[in-house]
Amino acid sequence: MKAKTIVHVVTNVSHYQNSNERTGLWLSELSHAWEVFAAEGFTQIIVSPKGGEVPLEPRSLKWPNLDASGRKWLMDESKTTLLQNTLAPDVIDPALVDAIYFTGGHAVMFDFSDSVPLQRLTREVWEAGHVVASVCHGFCGLLNITLADGSFLIAGRKMTGFSWTEEKLAGVTKKVPYNAEEVAKQRGALYDKALLPFTSNVVVDGRLVTGQNPQSAKATAQMVLRALQVETKAAR
Repeated sequence: MKAKTIVHVVTNVSHYQNSNERTGLWLSELSHAWEVFAAEGFTQIIVSPKGGEVPLEPRSLKWPNLDASGRKWLMDESKTTLLQNTLAPDVIDPALVDAIYFTGGHAVMFDFSDSVPLQRLTREVWEAGHVVASVCHGFCGLLNITLADGSFLIAGRKMTGFSWTEEKLAGVTKKVPYNAEEVAKQRGALYDKALLPFTSNVVVDGRLVTGQNPQSAKATAQMVLRALQVETKAAR
């Protein structure tokens, strides 16, 4: 049996609308998932809307947000090189993808939701019967995906993502371009969040797996594994 292939989606954006206010990929949301999938021997690919270099969110590189997983990534030149040479979505054959996993960081709000190549890739992965996942702001990449019948992928499905309450507590409501939680609800998503902000929360609705915040990254990846196992059994 061939190894499963996971596509991680990361951002190309390095700042908010004010170019002096830096943002980027929240590193632990990638590093934790990468470790979980690597332990299973999966093939892993990193893509970004434009391909090429990926900036890192400065706050994700500071205590207490930079955990052992993130530090290990930063110390591994082979890993840091991956973020300098990401692929564009158009070069990925969706037929080879078993799961697509959207990472977060506020930067993704500016380049995930309107990326037609990302939408196309995700739609084809989903409609082939495979797993679609996101963590934290990564769910912005799911907001505008429509299926062959014209419906939104997230319509009528249970999901989560970085909440507006968490945006308020992070002090960035005036920096972000939209209220992602509200947009998800407008698209018909059955949005759910943890009682306490910044605590791990993962919502699984069949092949759709979503985590609420950075604290949910490892658990989200583990639930992706479970969804892949269910998918494999169903295919037998």
